[in-house]
Amino acid sequence: MNVGFVGIGAMGEPMARCVKRAGYTVTACAHRNRAPLERLMVDGVDAVADPAAVAAVSDVVITCVPDAPQVEEAIFGGRGLLAGARPQTTFIDMSTISPVATRSIAERLSAAGHEFLDAPVSGGPARAAGGSLTIMAGAEPDAFERTRPILASMGTPYHVGTVGMGETVKLVNQLLIASIMIANAEALTFAKKAGADVEVVRKVIATATGANYLLENWLPKTWLAGTFEGGFALDLLRKDLNAALEAARAMKLAMPASALAYQLYTAQSAEGDGARDYTAVARFYERIAGE
Repeated sequence: MNVGFVGIGAMGEPMARCVKRAGYTVTACAHRNRAPLERLMVDGVDAVADPAAVAAVSDVVITCVPDAPQVEEAIFGGRGLLAGARPQTTFIDMSTISPVATRSIAERLSAAGHEFLDAPVSGGPARAAGGSLTIMAGAEPDAFERTRPILASMGTPYHVGTVGMGETVKLVNQLLIASIMIANAEALTFAKKAGADVEVVRKVIATATGANYLLENWLPKTWLAGTFEGGFALDLLRKDLNAALEAARAMKLAMPASALAYQLYTAQSAEGDGARDYTAVARFYERIAGE
């Protein structure tokens, strides 16, 4: 199968490289920044002018863009994927967007005779480069099995249900990491204010019932190392939280802890940290602690 990519940013670029490395013919186009496309061309990825041209030579097209409006534009825009798609093209959206938007996109593509999977990922750019992402796919079973080898070139794919369930499971992950990160920041700020050695506290808690992946693996590389550069942008997590809260509203489900988390990240984004790693929410606690 020929595979097309639209959205070759921090995640899409290494993901496209992994697919190419697995032996597929890969075609991509530039969006605002041509540099990632130039790097992929060195690795053998074919370059074309726009998404329609990507679809014209692809059996499977993958989108990996920031949010639902960008997915809509990539697929349904004037020179979007749909404009150039072959009959019965398989569309895989690996962005993190609202399940509500995902199902709407799937319905329109199905009406046009195409197949759709939502397959958001978790793991960040480092795991994307190594082809070890966690991939949560919502699809019909036969569609998942047909595309499993492509997905497996980028990580470990899990079939989690029908279309929309991939985004649902990904948002479960985002809800968890958002609140766990806040709990870590609040607790460690408490430890520091009380005069404890934060690194000692971290190591001890890593062996106790409060242990968590972010405390053990993420914070030592970001906040506790004195940097918020790289990582996962705070505003992207805010976007994911908003998508989860939107889905919850549609289900008439109250999620007060997640709503509070959204407000805390929004407050820190307003301080200018939206593009920095989401551990920057710790600066909110530093301010109120007088640090």
